[in-house]
Amino acid sequence: MLQGKRIGLGITASHCTYEEIIPVIDSLIDAGATVIPVITHSVLTAATRFGTGEEWIARIEKATGEKVISTIVGAEPFGPSTPVDCMIIAPMTGNSISRFANASTDSPVLMGAKATLRNGSPVLLGISTNDALGLNGVNIMKLLNMKNVFFIPFGQDDPINKPNSLISDFSLMVPAAAAALNNEQIQPLLIIHEQK
Repeated sequence: MLQGKRIGLGITASHCTYEEIIPVIDSLIDAGATVIPVITHSVLTAATRFGTGEEWIARIEKATGEKVISTIVGAEPFGPSTPVDCMIIAPMTGNSISRFANASTDSPVLMGAKATLRNGSPVLLGISTNDALGLNGVNIMKLLNMKNVFFIPFGQDDPINKPNSLISDFSLMVPAAAAALNNEQIQPLLIIHEQK
């Protein structure tokens, strides 16, 4: 499905979803892609109950077989010299959603996305934010209307306790990436998560 494709995988600081991303990296590779990981500064430095930055970087590098890009300078060549066929950002936090929607390129992940759009290639977003149906809703709507920006299908993960929260179904990353590479938004975009 992704044979021979070079995929940038941007990871932002939604620490609770990292465990879901590692198996999806395996799925991207099994589909034939080379996966180049890019992280934000928060991923690099934060230590949470879900693990330290060092632990996650080691796991990501082991899964991809590639060194993590952790600087803006390191991600900039995605534009002119070492382009990717598709940039996936998953998980993508509300903070990164807001910055991306408003052209604030202040992290390696967002630089990778900007460079990919510069080449006319698709950027696929896998959102994970407690503020999607709050103040960040306007930014998500803005991104839904941007050329070459696509979404992994998303829905409310806990509508009773976190009514503004949306999260993508990361298991759909591979088919969503294949659709984005064909300039298509995988459907349905809005999904219902099984409640725990």
